[in-house]
Amino acid sequence: MKTEPNSGSLMGATVSGFELAGASDADLAELKASLYRHRLLVLKDQHLEPKEFVALGRALGTIEVYYEPMYHHPEHPEIFVSGTKPGDSTEGVPQTGKFWHADYSFMSNPFGITMTYPQIVPKTNRGTFYIDMAKVFAELPDRLKDRLRGTLVEHSPRRYFKIRPTDVYRPIHEVQAEIEQVTPPVFHPTVFTHPVTGEEILYVSEAASFGFVEPDGTRLPPEILQEVLERSGQLDTGFTDPHIHLQSFTEGDLLLWDNRALVHRALHNPRPEPAQSYRVTVHDDFPFFGVAG
Repeated sequence: MKTEPNSGSLMGATVSGFELAGASDADLAELKASLYRHRLLVLKDQHLEPKEFVALGRALGTIEVYYEPMYHHPEHPEIFVSGTKPGDSTEGVPQTGKFWHADYSFMSNPFGITMTYPQIVPKTNRGTFYIDMAKVFAELPDRLKDRLRGTLVEHSPRRYFKIRPTDVYRPIHEVQAEIEQVTPPVFHPTVFTHPVTGEEILYVSEAASFGFVEPDGTRLPPEILQEVLERSGQLDTGFTDPHIHLQSFTEGDLLLWDNRALVHRALHNPRPEPAQSYRVTVHDDFPFFGVAG
């Protein structure tokens, strides 16, 4: 197994020669260490069956099965299916993740590792955007860092909830009420220390964050969240902000990233073109939030 940092990129490394079938405990430990070091890994020349993709997830930690069944692979519910096959609407959900987010931030116990395995790769405009929120926090002015440390941030999926087939013809207020019941808002540390790297992470996303709160419940002015999102690059609709990294991929690539440190956003082709990816999400060996900042 060989790991090479992506030359000239903001983050990431390419891993060649990794084979799950022959991977030792030392190989898996090295893979995870590289993941935390580089944030984002692209494993080349992977040709895995769905059950093998699930096995890789289990080798890295404990798999989190997504709470909405409509995203599940028909034979392996551990796999979240993004996108559909041409002529087959029974597997997957189209146009997912078209907004900045960290996976499962709206749940009480998010996971540390996300893996995606493209199955149908579009010919053009393929890839995923990423922002390193440790780097963003390090570059904030001291006045803003001091204001955010010790606060909480509200997370909820309600801004971009995907309408399900069972929601058709239902009154919208019923759907909204169910969202609030199944996934009520959660409050996480705005800033926490990464349990492996020791860096301070700013846990804020355009999709799921709804404002900062003091421990006593006092809400901070909404302008502070707006400023943080602007400084991070998440409000840049042209994707030219220097914090934004576009990771492309091709057939046989498998992507792993640090779901604590990175927010991401899917790149969708404006023209109709088949695209589908499998996703497995994993709790690693560490508490997600480490120590609150």
